[in-house]
Amino acid sequence: MNEQLRPSSLPFTTKAAEGLARRRFTVAEIESMVAKGIIAEDERIELLGGELVPMSPKGVRHEAIRNELAFHLSRRCPAGLRVASEAPLTLAADEFVEPDIFVHPRGTRLADVRGDSVLLVVEIADSSLAYDLDTKAGIYAACGVREYWVVDARTLETRVHRQPSPSGYSSADNVPAEARLTPQLAPELAISLGELDVG
Repeated sequence: MNEQLRPSSLPFTTKAAEGLARRRFTVAEIESMVAKGIIAEDERIELLGGELVPMSPKGVRHEAIRNELAFHLSRRCPAGLRVASEAPLTLAADEFVEPDIFVHPRGTRLADVRGDSVLLVVEIADSSLAYDLDTKAGIYAACGVREYWVVDARTLETRVHRQPSPSGYSSADNVPAEARLTPQLAPELAISLGELDVG
């Protein structure tokens, strides 16, 4: 195996829920598998704690909300920021995700954005609501993502997570659809989700 693909401090296995060891992958190894055609480029997966996780299918309402929100954020985006939609975000050597939307400084190349440099991550949740509020929130917090929104696709209520630590977010507030959401690190992108034309 190519040692350049794996940091020396990273264990070779993960522990599954049933206690059995599983082989731990790195982001570099997954990228190599995609380049060699072992994993399809359009395969919807995330790497969480070194384990490949298939992403949930996206419904029509989910996509309508994502498209509208990305459009509105992009229109308000100042010159020093960029809005990325469905782009890969590497959080650690063995963690990459594909959030619905994230905001990062313009001076940071998309491939170089990390958890502590991203300004806002947004997940739109329908069938994945519990997973995004629990598992994903823990991962984002541990990787230093300073602000994380989970939008309930049914109601447009948003859980706003702030103040990350290795053990989770110490601040999590529910914001109703008609209220104004203001990202702390990008206040120019303030928006009320009730204004979105999502049917």
